[in-house]
Amino acid sequence: MSGESASDAWVRATPVAFVLIWATGFIVARFGMPHAPPLSFLSVRYALSIACFLPWIVWAKVAWPQNRAQFFHLSVTGILMHGGYLGGVWVAVKAGMGSGLSSLVVGFQPILTAIWLAYSMRGHDQPGVSQRQWLGLSLGFVGLMMVVWRKLTLGTPLDHVTPTNMAFALTALLSITVGTLYQKRYVQPCDVRSANTVQLMAALVVTLPLALMETETMRWNGELAGAMAWSVLGLTLGGSSLLYMLIQKGAAASVTSLMYLVPPTTAIMAWLLFGEAITLTTLLGTALTALGVSWVVRPSRR
Repeated sequence: MSGESASDAWVRATPVAFVLIWATGFIVARFGMPHAPPLSFLSVRYALSIACFLPWIVWAKVAWPQNRAQFFHLSVTGILMHGGYLGGVWVAVKAGMGSGLSSLVVGFQPILTAIWLAYSMRGHDQPGVSQRQWLGLSLGFVGLMMVVWRKLTLGTPLDHVTPTNMAFALTALLSITVGTLYQKRYVQPCDVRSANTVQLMAALVVTLPLALMETETMRWNGELAGAMAWSVLGLTLGGSSLLYMLIQKGAAASVTSLMYLVPPTTAIMAWLLFGEAITLTTLLGTALTALGVSWVVRPSRR
């Protein structure tokens, strides 16, 4: 295989790899959250991820961002996409919100992104969100509803939703949406390893003081250690790096639409790992979601 064809194959495989890795987030939470407070877990995750990235950066002689502005922009995205998004989801679930509802709340991200892009592109020559992409976003959201509806009705009862955990879930939604748009607009291309390290450092700075206020302690055992290892090696070094590259190389609406595929993929993983039932509605919702995402990411003929 030539270098060019190998590169093309990697580009095509990146969204698939991202969805598969990102979908393990709720699997990790199921193993790790019963044994650790959310912000303490995330602080250790950020610190260990930084400890993995730094030797790699030194060994590979990776360049750091060139100016203070880039450090600032990367720090903002790190606070939003690591601290705000992950912190919001983990605290919301720890506070009693079911994983289905939290997935549904965060699932509004592609819609919010598309609305912002459509509004910001008015009066500009640059194309915004096409009618086909709007239809794909709508189909994807309907499919997402079909996938998580069983969790909403049969899983964690809806009376566990409180103003507090809903506020954290909405914080996660706004953080990942604003962070994605901010990165696409302000962060210049740079090596993903140094960029991710700066983001993680910023996230650790804002998360650690809050973690020190938690009263629950981390109870280390095999499940927590395994969840932490995969969170660092798979989700942060793998998933977050892939998300950074996808945002840098792709249209924001297309990248965020991939988030629709995360809950269906998680449902399949939960079926394989924990024997959770998959209904016909789940399968139909998964197919509808995949169809909607394909309409969003398909290149325009314009």
